[in-house]
Amino acid sequence: MIEQLEYTTLQHLWWLLCSVVGSLFLFLTFVQGGQSLLWQVAKTPTEKDLIINSLGRKWEITFTTLVLFGGALFAAFPKFYSTSFGGAYWVWILILFTFIVQAVSYEFRKKPWNIYGSLTYEGLLFINGVVGILLIGAAVGTFYTGSNFTLNASNFVTWTHPFRGLEAALSPSVSSIFNIAMGLFLVFNARTLGAMYLINNLELGEVPEMETRLRKACWQNLVLSLPFCLLIVGSLLFMRGYGIVDAQGTIEIVSFKYLRNLLANPWLLGLLVAGLALLIFGVWKTAKSTETCGIWYGGLGTVLVGLTVLLLPAYNKTAFYPSKVDLQSSLTIYNASSSPYTLKIMTYVALGIPFVLAYVAYVWWLMNRSKMKIEDTGDRAAY
Repeated sequence: MIEQLEYTTLQHLWWLLCSVVGSLFLFLTFVQGGQSLLWQVAKTPTEKDLIINSLGRKWEITFTTLVLFGGALFAAFPKFYSTSFGGAYWVWILILFTFIVQAVSYEFRKKPWNIYGSLTYEGLLFINGVVGILLIGAAVGTFYTGSNFTLNASNFVTWTHPFRGLEAALSPSVSSIFNIAMGLFLVFNARTLGAMYLINNLELGEVPEMETRLRKACWQNLVLSLPFCLLIVGSLLFMRGYGIVDAQGTIEIVSFKYLRNLLANPWLLGLLVAGLALLIFGVWKTAKSTETCGIWYGGLGTVLVGLTVLLLPAYNKTAFYPSKVDLQSSLTIYNASSSPYTLKIMTYVALGIPFVLAYVAYVWWLMNRSKMKIEDTGDRAAY
């Protein structure tokens, strides 16, 4: 059956699979969100230990999913991988650095010979939770606003801005406002998810004050994320996009391109509305009641919103990585993908994905069978 799939079908399929992985990563950023909440919701060393031990059980899953997302893009769309990672390397180096210091912080924060003090490593966790997610959001924003690169006949990338990708968030332009709004939305959404996850994972009966602070933080961060969400959605309704306009693959600027994409694919609009509704419902269940299951509604909502954000700039003959300096260098799922043979082999391998997901779900269940308690922060604590 896979052998009979058309090349364009495989290209669309693999952008969908990569988008699913990216959306799962956005859900898993509750780890980064929880890290950035540490000083706000934990007022004693014991409360800090409780939160960090809870998040410390999951941080590797988040990082592994990010690496898997990059690996899937490398295999399925190598031209995008080489263009972005080879050209905008400063932004990716900084993102990687924030995840390196995260790993170091979990490893050394409670070591007896820690000469820097736990506060230093808590600060590094905060940097990972805010700066790392902000830069990832700005990088995703360039799927819509474009980047400063050209490709020659040999596909050699030339980056025309000295900031090497950081201009997505630092240059004084309208596109940077959109990119920063995307990053800030992801930051506040991660903090919202982090509060919901901690309420679900911690035994808060012995620290009721922290439970109150977590439920309040959940609501506050949703409210803070909404202006950026509205700015992003409003911009997409009126934003110009980069579309394929003929059979030769010519790229031109198209007015209301992303609105056209939504109208051409109404199921994407359904994903967006359902995702936002689930996210708001999860926050309401968490902040306005004693429920602890809000993270599952909010997590699913985040995945659906993430799918919309990643699929919208690629489907309906759209350039998902536009070049602002040379339109014909823009990347689409048609000119950036691997060969038909490679995509077919990868599709056979992908048949094993359900078994991997089942294993991940089982391990998650094992780790979460019992809530994290205060006594778990003693000598047996992992972090």
